[in-house]
Amino acid sequence: MTEEKPTGPFDVPWGQLTSEQIEAIEGFSRAMSEAMASAHSALGASAMKSYAKGPDAIDPDPFKIAPDMTKVMAGLANDPGRAAEAQMRLWQGYMELWGSAAQHFAQGGDAKDAVAPQKGDKRWRSEEWSENPVFDIIKQSYLLTSNWLVETLQNVDGVDESAKRQVAFFTKQLADAFAPTNFALTNPDVLKQLVETRGANVARGLRNLAADIERGGGRLSISQTDLDKFEVGRDVAATPGSVIYQNDLIQLIQYTPTTETQHETPILFFPPWINKFYILDLRPDNSMVKWLLDRGHSVFLVSWVNPDASHKDKTFEDYMDEGVYAALEATLEQSGAEKVNTVGYCIGGALLASTLAYMKRQGDERIASATFFAAQMDFELAGDLLMFTSDDWLAEIERRMDANGGVLDGQTMADVFNMLRANDLIWSFVINNYLLGNDPRPFDLLFWNADQTRLPKTIHLYYLRQFYRNNALANGQLTIKGEKLDLGEVELPVYMQASREDHIAPFASVYRGAKLFGGPLRFVLAGSGHIAGVINPPIAEKYQHWLRDDDALPETTEDWLSGAEEHPGSWWEDWDAWLGQHSGEDVDARDPENGPLKPIEPAPGSYVKVRS
Repeated sequence: MTEEKPTGPFDVPWGQLTSEQIEAIEGFSRAMSEAMASAHSALGASAMKSYAKGPDAIDPDPFKIAPDMTKVMAGLANDPGRAAEAQMRLWQGYMELWGSAAQHFAQGGDAKDAVAPQKGDKRWRSEEWSENPVFDIIKQSYLLTSNWLVETLQNVDGVDESAKRQVAFFTKQLADAFAPTNFALTNPDVLKQLVETRGANVARGLRNLAADIERGGGRLSISQTDLDKFEVGRDVAATPGSVIYQNDLIQLIQYTPTTETQHETPILFFPPWINKFYILDLRPDNSMVKWLLDRGHSVFLVSWVNPDASHKDKTFEDYMDEGVYAALEATLEQSGAEKVNTVGYCIGGALLASTLAYMKRQGDERIASATFFAAQMDFELAGDLLMFTSDDWLAEIERRMDANGGVLDGQTMADVFNMLRANDLIWSFVINNYLLGNDPRPFDLLFWNADQTRLPKTIHLYYLRQFYRNNALANGQLTIKGEKLDLGEVELPVYMQASREDHIAPFASVYRGAKLFGGPLRFVLAGSGHIAGVINPPIAEKYQHWLRDDDALPETTEDWLSGAEEHPGSWWEDWDAWLGQHSGEDVDARDPENGPLKPIEPAPGSYVKVRS
């Protein structure tokens, strides 16, 4: 008598299913049907939104890479010797891979890999990628091919460096998208989840996908964190203070003191207007604002407006006048001080540096010192963001802003910055949210990252062209109100911070800008990247920083590092000691309730709460 083979979905004959199993199957079927209906509805709405804009709505080349790709492929075709060499290199790589695979099958985990992931590549954390021979081959085959493709296109002769850089960047984006980790049937973690949840993760993932498409208004907006867990002014940006001045571009916040006395010279922050200011004031334990208050500093901070179409014609000079100058004058009036210490973060640093050079020409000495976080003044080595300054891409940005009433929408900016770290900020969430069916975890930093601002047309195009494209400030060609600016004339004390792994303001780029100033400058290199390298309170005891005792700025970053000493933890305390030299005597603490400029509303103000 032959044994009846299981035919039910849980390895049980259909006739022997229990009531609990039948209920589980029915529940899963309902969940799948609901999720598929939601996904179809959201995807349909997305398609209708695109087609409603006309036949040109779906752009086959949204990043305008085709002209550069044509140059690179023509260069490769014109050099058959290099093409043959590249093919041979790939063939040899696969020979090593198959040899390694044969050893792995025969000897277990003792075989030497033909290719290994780069340090810090988190996609391959699962033990299955190394211990399971099948997944190990999939991993190495992908790495071998993707590395070969990017390197081959990057090393074509007879093509300008800009074109090769563009092609290599977007080729890597494509290679990252096709990584086996991003597909259910080639990701061991997803397969394991399918078995353990009996496919329920698929239903949850489809619901998450539908929700993200709906939240994006028909455009996929990947959730990086649980946005409902945070509220600006309650969970983040919650340090007490008052808005004591505002105009069309800024609200100026004065924070409530936490000490009985404060340093005479206040600190005035100019954060980037590309993001919201509260990266400097997340939670109490990692808020730079609160940390400075607790050390007796009087802190003022600019909160930029989240611009709309009414701001499309605002110029760089407007941001200087209504931003830097207006905030400076209000801070001096409110504090009664004669000078302020200033801080510029990222693009806010470029604006501050330009203003300092202009003020020098005007004989204006109301700024005592300047600190810069991850700020570039020389854009020769500005990194991957240079990809988005070609003529074709600038024309595309202008077209998008015109179609949107004169502003670049926040989602486009988020997409660009996420692309710079696609595996961490895009594909890891695709896997977690859609393939594994998990909900994103609450994380204050990722909430801030998702709270993007719009950008007005005139100043944004000016910044991309004059700073990134023309490198006008570094080259001495930037003219403001008839004055040609020269950072070499800026002789006030400067504290310059860079981060070793910064992908937005690379170490080498920030260092070149530091060498442009004409006065005393202290340079610090922090561990980690554009955000974590800056927002690293001493209490966290994370990362490290490098300093030179002589404050010298030799020719290259390698020369600087050779004479620098590594210190554990945060650089904030070194900065605080430096600020102490430029902050004057102690005075009675300044309460925003008692100043000549009366509070308009409590911090963090209303400008920062406007969502894009």
